[in-house]
Amino acid sequence: MRTSRTDLCRPRTRPAGADPDRPAGSRARARAREAGVRRVSLGLRAALLAGLLLVAAFPVTAPVEALDAAARTSVSEKSYRSAKDALRTGMREYNAGDKEGAARALEYAADQGHALALWKLGRMYADGDGVPHDDLRAFEYFSRIADDSSDDGPDAPNSGVVASAFTALGAYFLDGIKGTYVRANPERAYDMFNYAASYFGDPNAQYNLARLYLDGTGVEADARQAARWFNLAAEKGHRPAQALLGDLLVNGLGGVPVQRTRGLMWLSLARQGAEGRKDDWIVALYEKNWAAANESDRALAQSEVQTSGIGRRRR
Repeated sequence: MRTSRTDLCRPRTRPAGADPDRPAGSRARARAREAGVRRVSLGLRAALLAGLLLVAAFPVTAPVEALDAAARTSVSEKSYRSAKDALRTGMREYNAGDKEGAARALEYAADQGHALALWKLGRMYADGDGVPHDDLRAFEYFSRIADDSSDDGPDAPNSGVVASAFTALGAYFLDGIKGTYVRANPERAYDMFNYAASYFGDPNAQYNLARLYLDGTGVEADARQAARWFNLAAEKGHRPAQALLGDLLVNGLGGVPVQRTRGLMWLSLARQGAEGRKDDWIVALYEKNWAAANESDRALAQSEVQTSGIGRRRR
């Protein structure tokens, strides 16, 4: 299994794809994307050797298999006609509640390089969904998708899966995975988020990229850039992006021009879509800014909410 193990050699200048106003279909953009993915893939493969050398250099008392994130779920002897057949079986068993059986079938499809099977297994291990929670193993599955994605354009059938994999890798690089070779590397996280946000237009990646710009993590702080990326995600119904963009516009934070009515509109949309305790911070941010607004701004904001035509989506 090819894996992503070391730091990507990040260019000193911000990638051309970071400008959301640039057309995505230019030849230069395509060449840059292909070169970028090749750099990712080469970095991942080179790191695998380094990781294996580290394991060999230090004796361990536990079996080596226990340290191998690529250790497989035992694949059933049941035969499948193809990777697609195994994927269909895996999803059928997953939906029926047999997640152990689903993992076995999905593993068969993943061994054949099926991107959706790799992604589903990655999500299952990341969430501990029917299998033991294992972030390193999830990281390995997402890395395989990144390795194999050099020919996948933004309109390809698997584009959503590829974008989600790069976004997941960015999150892992942001904080690292404790006790593993995956170290916190905010600059590498920037590269992953920027690629998924710029090339695929993934709203989760756009939101995460905006957060890096807002906090100055892995990149120089730039509230205006943060607002641009929040806006792109917000227009796709991303609730946290709507909330933070609204706060930036209402208060003019970080040099962002004040647009109180527009900001209150975004906060109202985020509040309408808030779900459960995980979104309590959105409700609190909305209530704080709404209470401080005057009646005229509130009325205009409510009118814009009615005419915005912006739908809500789950994260």
